[in-house]
Amino acid sequence: MTDLINPEGSSSQLLSRLREDQKECMRSGNKERLSILRMALSSIRNAEIEKGKGATLSDPEVIAVLSGMVRKLDESVDQFEKGGRPDLAEKESRERQILKEYLPRPLDEAELDRLVDEAVQSTGAKSPRDMGSVMKWLGPRTSGRADNRLVSQKVKARLGEQNG
Repeated sequence: MTDLINPEGSSSQLLSRLREDQKECMRSGNKERLSILRMALSSIRNAEIEKGKGATLSDPEVIAVLSGMVRKLDESVDQFEKGGRPDLAEKESRERQILKEYLPRPLDEAELDRLVDEAVQSTGAKSPRDMGSVMKWLGPRTSGRADNRLVSQKVKARLGEQNG
């Protein structure tokens, strides 16, 4: 996993790294890794096309695309395991692991709690009605590093504590 994030939105360092790694896989003949990198770059290119003519994705946007791919692979692994296809589950699991190498390190429980506290203080949130502003503040800081449902639960709990 990486801590490489370029929030400014100019050119993506992560995208450059993916392309360089793709070239390295071509040279070394690592077909499995090359296949998943090509799939990732294709998904990123599709997101750029959706964004508009000549658009490039920032690192947070690339992370969002890769996170979506990892989520889909998680679901596939579950389905293959339930369907009695451990061979396919193993393949998807290896692909998921390759993609995770390009995602930022996930936030642990303590880091997430600290960020939620900081968000509540920074936004001046006093009640659950202020949840939107807290989530907006947290979005860029937790993107690709924490599950939004968990973040939302923690914010609700924190704002509920303050209110009660």
